[in-house]
Amino acid sequence: MKNWDVIVIGGGIIGLSLSIELRKKGVSVLVVERGVPGREASYAAGGMLVDWTIETPAALQPLATASARLYPEFVHELEVESGLNVDLRDQGTIYFPSVAHASHTALLAAALPAPLAELEPALAASDRAAFYLKERSVDPRGLAAAALQAAKHRGVDISSGDEVVAVNLTDGQVKEVVTKKTLFRAPKVVNCAGAWSGQIAPHAFPTRPVKGQMLCLASPTRGLLRHVIRTPEIYLIPRSDGRILVGTTVEEAGFDKRTDVDVIQGFHHAAITLAPPLRNARILEDWAGLRPGTPDALPILGETATPGYYVATGHFRDGILLAPMTAQVMAGVITGGGCDYDLEPFSPARFGN
Repeated sequence: MKNWDVIVIGGGIIGLSLSIELRKKGVSVLVVERGVPGREASYAAGGMLVDWTIETPAALQPLATASARLYPEFVHELEVESGLNVDLRDQGTIYFPSVAHASHTALLAAALPAPLAELEPALAASDRAAFYLKERSVDPRGLAAAALQAAKHRGVDISSGDEVVAVNLTDGQVKEVVTKKTLFRAPKVVNCAGAWSGQIAPHAFPTRPVKGQMLCLASPTRGLLRHVIRTPEIYLIPRSDGRILVGTTVEEAGFDKRTDVDVIQGFHHAAITLAPPLRNARILEDWAGLRPGTPDALPILGETATPGYYVATGHFRDGILLAPMTAQVMAGVITGGGCDYDLEPFSPARFGN
């Protein structure tokens, strides 16, 4: 039976990015994915790379900022190794805060670099305060596809359609990963299974699915919107090919990924109200994804109480943003190279046994 140095459970953007980083360090890696790699939370995400202080927990800020800065290099490397286009955009965000947050936002965000009507002529006239945020956005589907191809290019082995049910131990040490079909052996295992992380023995990590519904429109003109538009009601995320994403909800609905007609219609109506030319946009698709939430809304990163068993999960709404930094810090921890960041706030030990 073939053995690997590390088995990564979960083939989303976190697991794939980590597998690539481990291969750079000469580690043999197997990724085991319950479905199709990159087709769960990563596939359903909006792709806004939000790392500013109003929306990022203080404990997460250093990692979030560092990860956002890594993104151009991270994407360039994936594009070169995969031959695929990822669509990283850096036009920034126009942010309309709620009335309650307007004064606080004014202290932290930049003023618009030009009148709103010049920056985004398609937006409806409004007397609401608007600010500019220098942040990027990325197409998560393109990102996940490129990461999968780059991982294969690097020599990462992939097992898909194979659900992991347990990590077996011998004398308290990791021995093998058991799936519904077979078993795989490695002395080190990393649980990157997102919302499903807590279902894999022997550790019941307190992750839960947090549902988010989305709508995708085909813009009547490709350059209708340049910036990401964020309001308290919805956000609009333009892609370079003319698609515009509209979202999202935050729902405690278990593992239910069904969309709700009223919610999707509400998104459509709100998008047209915000940008009237979208009344001529064609509806391409709608979907729901399951983000991995945790009790304190922080990820779970590090080694568990079981020698050789690691975890990188619970990224909630920041999985796309945090992928490059999570890969770097976890690869360092797993290979014994250390970590330049304080991971104590994210330790699995904070939840007890």
